[in-house]
Amino acid sequence: MLWLLFIIIAILAGAFYMWMNARAERDWDDPDAGSAMVEFGRAFPEEAIRALHSTADRKAIFLRLHDGKAGFIQSHGTHYVCHVIQPGKVRVNSSDSGRGLIVHFPDFAYLDNAFEFHNAAEAAEVSLWLLGSFSPKSEFAADEANVPSSAQASE
Repeated sequence: MLWLLFIIIAILAGAFYMWMNARAERDWDDPDAGSAMVEFGRAFPEEAIRALHSTADRKAIFLRLHDGKAGFIQSHGTHYVCHVIQPGKVRVNSSDSGRGLIVHFPDFAYLDNAFEFHNAAEAAEVSLWLLGSFSPKSEFAADEANVPSSAQASE
């Protein structure tokens, strides 16, 4: 009788182990965007998320933040790498398919990758977010800085 109870417990433990492994593998292959947003909120509590687009494989998420910056979340199974893209700190090229972007992070080279989106419109919107995070100095602003204040007042 005791052996029968031991075998039943062993079978139940094995079934539970297999069920948990299948669940972990499913989470690894199919990351949750909601969990990623929660992790980004923990990493950067002062940043408000306005919009987001996930890549086609759902391994990366690009965020538009409240102050014109962009955010980036990359899934590594159940763990996430969160990054706020500072102005002037990213380079973007379009991919050959037209639905993707090749992004280079000079400060974080391990994040460099080609990201494919569901359609070209999403890729274009994300590229605008990333390009909008730049703060280039225009020639007009530089010229205004060199003009004496008396000349500005007379106009």
